[in-house]
Amino acid sequence: MADDEQLRAALIEDLDAGFEAVVRAHGDVVHAVARRTSDRTADAEDLAAEALLRAYRALRGYTPERIEGLILRPWLLTILLNTARNDRRDAARRPRTDGVAPVPDRASAAPGPAERAETGDLGDRLAGLLAELPVAQRTAVVLRHVVDLPVAEVATVLACSEGTARSHAARGLAALRARLTADTTEETA
Repeated sequence: MADDEQLRAALIEDLDAGFEAVVRAHGDVVHAVARRTSDRTADAEDLAAEALLRAYRALRGYTPERIEGLILRPWLLTILLNTARNDRRDAARRPRTDGVAPVPDRASAAPGPAERAETGDLGDRLAGLLAELPVAQRTAVVLRHVVDLPVAEVATVLACSEGTARSHAARGLAALRARLTADTTEETA
């Protein structure tokens, strides 16, 4: 927490330099969560940049007292997840008008044998399976087990109780295990 105190003090003293320090301290986590929660891998970089821009704009309007009360990492991740949710909602409201069907950027739910042979990497398989989870479970698993946030911070980001955050993470892991086991069973059959 001492680092967060220093970052908050830097933000109060000089917003531009302080925000640069915040991005250096928490930018990797923001990008990691964006990559794992974005519907399209190519959009993850834009999503992270947009979330950081929104955070900076918000800080410009904050009083020093409000900045002192921030817990930076969960606050940034909440902005990121809200930005992602808004992007998904906006995309659903704007149907494509160019006549081209959108092409998913992630592996399909049921890759064929040739695809499995080519992408035998467990990490790729897990990323594809992770993309199939409901948003709350996927986010909880990413925050808790990929980014390794404490349960309290996961709960803060998801705006739920710690018990609910644990439940989302546990259910997400159980679903991943079940799907991975089913895929492995299919491959051996």
